[in-house]
Amino acid sequence: MPAPKPARSLDRVPRRDPGRKARILACSAELISRHGYHAVGLADIGTAAGIVSTGIYRHFPSKSAILTALLHQVMDLLARTSAEITSTAQNDRAALTALVENHVRIAIGDRRILRVYHLEAHNLAPEDLRGLRRAQRRYLEHWVSVVVLLRSGVTGDEARVLVHAAIGSVQSILFHDSGLPLDRLTALLCQTAHACLGIAPGGA
Repeated sequence: MPAPKPARSLDRVPRRDPGRKARILACSAELISRHGYHAVGLADIGTAAGIVSTGIYRHFPSKSAILTALLHQVMDLLARTSAEITSTAQNDRAALTALVENHVRIAIGDRRILRVYHLEAHNLAPEDLRGLRRAQRRYLEHWVSVVVLLRSGVTGDEARVLVHAAIGSVQSILFHDSGLPLDRLTALLCQTAHACLGIAPGGA
């Protein structure tokens, strides 16, 4: 009778790095925003993340899956925070002010991911792109619902135009490095967004 195999030591069981997935996404955002989706390969992402390219498959089945996760990451963040704002703000003006400030903060902090969103979303599979666009529309509607309440006589369609203008003014920084200090840049972008909406900021 063969001798029983020794029990495998728990210390020898390979452990998955919990930060690896986030590192892959962060490196992908940096590379794709600089070089474009088609110019970046899994080997490039693996090198930047400090892992072999085959290790990426432990987290993502393809480069397309990385792009999908990357874009949904920022859209989910926007949607989640906007829902929290509109449900907890003391009044409509405070809600809108907080929505503007939140978008400015994310646009500055996640500039590379939002840049990839604008330039590379068309590379998603059709069903993934449709899901992303639905999430985007839901996010915009949080703004629209508040704008309609604050601007008497403005229709929903008119409010959407104003919201797109406001968000577009904020996201102008995605392709322009102003060199301004963070606090000054934040203040200017908030002022510009409120000017597009035609609504003065209020206490958050």
